[in-house]
Amino acid sequence: MNQEAGLFSGERWLSHADFRSRVLRAGNVLASLGVGPGDAVALLLRNDFCFFEATYGANLVGAYAVPINWHSTDGELAYLLEDSQPRVLVGHADLLAGVSGALINAKRRGMEVLVVETAPELVAAYSLAKEVCVARGEDPLWNTLIENAAELPDQHVEVIQSMFYTSGTTGSPKGVRRLAQSKSGAETLGRVRDRIFGLSSGINALVPGPLYHSAPNSMALRAAQQAQTMVLMARFDSEECLRLIEKYRITNMFMVPTMLVRLLKLPPAVRAQYDTTSLQYIMIAAAPCPVEVKQEVIHWWGPIVHEFYGSTELGYMTVCDSAESLRKPGTVGRAVEGARVKALDSNGNEVSVGEPGEIFGRLAAFPDFTYNNRDEERAKIERDGLITCGDMGYFDADGYLFLCDRVRDMVISGGVNIYPAEIEASLLGMPGVGDCAVFGIPHDEYGEQLLAIVQCVTGHSLTSEDIKTYLRERIAGFKVPRRVEFQRELPREDSGKIFKRRLREPYWRGESRKI
Repeated sequence: MNQEAGLFSGERWLSHADFRSRVLRAGNVLASLGVGPGDAVALLLRNDFCFFEATYGANLVGAYAVPINWHSTDGELAYLLEDSQPRVLVGHADLLAGVSGALINAKRRGMEVLVVETAPELVAAYSLAKEVCVARGEDPLWNTLIENAAELPDQHVEVIQSMFYTSGTTGSPKGVRRLAQSKSGAETLGRVRDRIFGLSSGINALVPGPLYHSAPNSMALRAAQQAQTMVLMARFDSEECLRLIEKYRITNMFMVPTMLVRLLKLPPAVRAQYDTTSLQYIMIAAAPCPVEVKQEVIHWWGPIVHEFYGSTELGYMTVCDSAESLRKPGTVGRAVEGARVKALDSNGNEVSVGEPGEIFGRLAAFPDFTYNNRDEERAKIERDGLITCGDMGYFDADGYLFLCDRVRDMVISGGVNIYPAEIEASLLGMPGVGDCAVFGIPHDEYGEQLLAIVQCVTGHSLTSEDIKTYLRERIAGFKVPRRVEFQRELPREDSGKIFKRRLREPYWRGESRKI
């Protein structure tokens, strides 16, 4: 059988026909457990074929998937399960072993747990103990149920329904629940997604990011319906990514800026070992991409790099290609066809060209949403039919959007607005810096002062003065952090977002105001 087409993960392979059969069987398995229209199916899964099977299977019976960040603690998972009330949870054995308390409580409410034995490539990628990667207890095995189930009648599901939780980098996660959408609306949205991610029949797609995150999930689920070959990475590794691109002649990828930074930090001799000329379309999003990083990647891979700005709530707002990125360094593009995007001041008035404001938008093709069980939170982010996810930015005279930072991340020091994202972008270009976070901490005179926390590349040593000297040569003096600290590893999600709330909390503890 031709093993150049299908789904690949490690040494495992599924033909398109076998994959479709398993999806139809998955739908039957879920239906037999009482899953039906409007029900939730929670997924506590790493990147694996079963993620697709369970998502498509749930949709076949009118239910929706709830991808869960598998880094969640027992307490965090308990909150998510209480909020989403899934009828079934499908989870990898090793992940389930660490959240027994949350599962016990959810089972008492009637939730079924289906166990997926953790695949060898996942065991290796995360250095897992083999004994926790096999089924224990009485919960049924996903694969056994699939193999013994009959197929549902084949049908095409145009609308891929999932409820994603916001990352919780600034507070409790909120479930973004999409409202019903017509068939024609779903078809329109599908075409928009195809344009955003450069998808078409016959592509070879690589999925290096976590499927619990909305952007790689949207790309991968859509690509699975069209790609000749789709390859899952168990865990992102820079050199392994290049090896897979060469081996499978990858054409399309979605990446977050952190991945690009790590690829560029590979020694030139390592990069030169791999043939990446098959690449045709790279989309980046989910976090600000430093200008120098994008320019270096374009120089390496050619004018195939695109970037979009959006969010789980907003969908796709703006997009730019390589030529636009080189012509307008720092832009995240112009409005996607069918999108309205504005920068508004605190009174809801549109700001002038070049003036920062809070970004509000709406994409006509994207169905409306509410926050699960939190309608009042949804109402707070809307102005005149447009919604915001809390980003600051400005438009130039040609309609190109430039992001400044998150509204809540902006630092006001001595009455001056400072955007940490600009400082972080500069600092990431410094040799020896692996990662960084800049934010405001209390200051008696200025209200706030800047603190930079730096993670050094293994084998490199930097001092506070090294950091300040580097930045003084690149940004205005008032933007240079007065304090610099070092940590072995910063709390960054696989999706590329950093948990600034965790970093900030110790410095603001005991203060009368919170930032």
